[in-house]
Amino acid sequence: MSTLRQAATLKLRAWAARRHGPDSLPITIHRRRIYILPTRFGIMLALMLIAMLVAALNYNSNLGLAFAFLMASLGVVTMHHCNRNLLGLCVDATTEADAFADGEARFEFLLRNDSSVERRDIEIRCLAAGTGGRGSGSGDGTDAGGTMGSGGGGVQPKSSATLTVTIPAARRGVLRLHQFELRTRYPFGWFHAWSYAQCSLIAYVAPSPLGSRALPPGAERGNASRSEVRGDEDFSGLRPYQPGIPLKHMAWKVLARGGEAAVRSYSSTAAQPEWLEWSSLEGLDTEDRLSQLCLWILESDAAQRPYGLRIPGQEISPAQGAAHRVNCLRALAAYGIAEPQ
Repeated sequence: MSTLRQAATLKLRAWAARRHGPDSLPITIHRRRIYILPTRFGIMLALMLIAMLVAALNYNSNLGLAFAFLMASLGVVTMHHCNRNLLGLCVDATTEADAFADGEARFEFLLRNDSSVERRDIEIRCLAAGTGGRGSGSGDGTDAGGTMGSGGGGVQPKSSATLTVTIPAARRGVLRLHQFELRTRYPFGWFHAWSYAQCSLIAYVAPSPLGSRALPPGAERGNASRSEVRGDEDFSGLRPYQPGIPLKHMAWKVLARGGEAAVRSYSSTAAQPEWLEWSSLEGLDTEDRLSQLCLWILESDAAQRPYGLRIPGQEISPAQGAAHRVNCLRALAAYGIAEPQ
């Protein structure tokens, strides 16, 4: 039964993708995008009402007939409210996410409700087949048996809310999702309404930052001599005050003792770029090299030192900052991963 259900779900998802075509974010959920079916509880309730209606007709029970028709009417109203819970909802999302192996990739979804009706119990589900670790290819969000990430919440009238969907990232690679699903069972769980969105979401799963080797000294850094710069690391003496120097560097104690105006001078080691190179990790296999390079990237970034990355087929020039760190980690995540055809 589970296999048949998965096969039917895959066929429905593929049919919806062909019917609606690719979507561009943000998207608004309209009537033609919403599908609705009774849940197991709803089917059991319908069977019970049918049995109650047959029994009431057989025994000529007006009270039984009234209750059966009341519950049937309530079911129709519930179906309408379940459908309306998704109708007109505007959805946006972050299309890229970053994670480490054995961690979680987090996608942020923004739900905007422009109507005067509160939307409750909205769930977003993303199906991913897995990452393409160790050069095996990229993950595809249409494969059965993949890992499922979901997040849920509600949206107040005339406002917006953010939902976070976390997807387990077991291996290094590039996780690609081509479809996500909005679903709800509000208000009583009798019906299940859902809608598909055909949007490309990508998670770059970097290797786990592991390794025992120390950072290699860069050629420039190893030959660099200690130079005098205006920094805030080591006190190196006093020098005469000159107009334009910030007052925070003034040596006030010297001035208070009757001396001439002077400022404090500091020295620091000029930051030299270092190269994190694949060739410096001889004796390690591919994944161990990538893990060591990942650790070096994080260490260099934490120390605020400029660094560059050299791996087979790609070179990233030395730089600093969060954007440079993300660029290097994504290069490690995508190493050896074939682009989808």
